[in-house]
Amino acid sequence: MARQLDEQIAGRFPVGRRLRVLDVGMGQGTQALRLARAGHSVTGLESDAGMLSTARASLATEPEGIRERFRLIEGDGRDTGVHFLPGSFDVVLCHGVLMYVQEPDPMLAGLARMLAPGGLLSLLVRNADALAMRPGLVGDFGGALAAFDTDAYTNRLGLTVRADRLDALRDTLAGIAAPLHAWYGVRVFTDNVGNDVELPAEELERAVALEDRAGRTDPYRGVAALLHLCGVRD
Repeated sequence: MARQLDEQIAGRFPVGRRLRVLDVGMGQGTQALRLARAGHSVTGLESDAGMLSTARASLATEPEGIRERFRLIEGDGRDTGVHFLPGSFDVVLCHGVLMYVQEPDPMLAGLARMLAPGGLLSLLVRNADALAMRPGLVGDFGGALAAFDTDAYTNRLGLTVRADRLDALRDTLAGIAAPLHAWYGVRVFTDNVGNDVELPAEELERAVALEDRAGRTDPYRGVAALLHLCGVRD
């Protein structure tokens, strides 16, 4: 996914420009720190105290220059208007958050308002059109059949959350003046691989190359576990 994001940033902004980045629901700060290391000014918004603590600990180990251009704020992604003025950012990330929001449209509209004209909105969502894939591929055929008729699923934390459909999000992004510019699949072949599985370096390289190609190739990207959508502010 980092490759996909970098591809979109490189195609939209001049090389060397320091971007204003907002990472909404940044978690432990993986993407936010990566972008700060690349020279961008990053604001991380996170409501979970544990995640904030982890992000602060990671940030404390970074060089002073990176720490100076990184800001951490405790807050909810549905309240961006409380913390920031409209048009304050060139890039807004919202990765792995919408599945926890029952009514995502107002939040998405708020995120779009944070973007300057021409700004990039990067979303990572669970793919509701492929919910049958994970149970089906592990032989849970009853679960796979049931998945066709719902947008709810149980995530790896054991929580029941929701998924989104590409066509619905396409309509939503058009309606909030940040129409869909590009989209990718994420975790096409590796969704059932555990987070604790360690692959040999050569095999990991193959897996990354496979996912990168599948995530941008039809029909494979359409059955990915996750969708990475990139909208551009009018």
